Amino acid sequence: MQQVRAPSCRNRSSAAGGIVGTKAMSDPRIVHVDDCPDIRVLVQIALEMVAGLPLVQFESGDQVVRFADTIEADLFLLDVMMPGLSGPQAFRLLRAMPKFASTPAIFLTAKATERELKDLNGPGVLGTITKPFDALQLGQQVRKLWEASLLGRVA
Repeated sequence: MQQVRAPSCRNRSSAAGGIVGTKAMSDPRIVHVDDCPDIRVLVQIALEMVAGLPLVQFESGDQVVRFADTIEADLFLLDVMMPGLSGPQAFRLLRAMPKFASTPAIFLTAKATERELKDLNGPGVLGTITKPFDALQLGQQVRKLWEASLLGRVA
């Protein structure tokens, strides 16, 4: 099986958010936030088309917080480093809202040292997926972290 790798993100131009997929009964409604248009497209293909997971996307932490009252989410998939609000900052603001107080997150990051990954752990964080990631395995990785949280294996 050939691996499909996430591209590097050199182009930081904006792209419209709010791409919506269809929801399978046991799958989480995922809100993905990344400032890189190429990563958003790759994640959309990997999660919606390959894994069949329902997805809504935003291009910044600021945007997802601004439109939080219009979205429903069971899981946040957040890039760590973004202009404006970082993924962890946006997650803290979202978790402070009653409707997302128990909604967990998975972080996507290019930071891969043990210390940097440890710094991302905290309440509601199911795990971290490092970039570049295998797009063909992304849905399986997200499902595995989600299912482990449902079984109480992740805080």
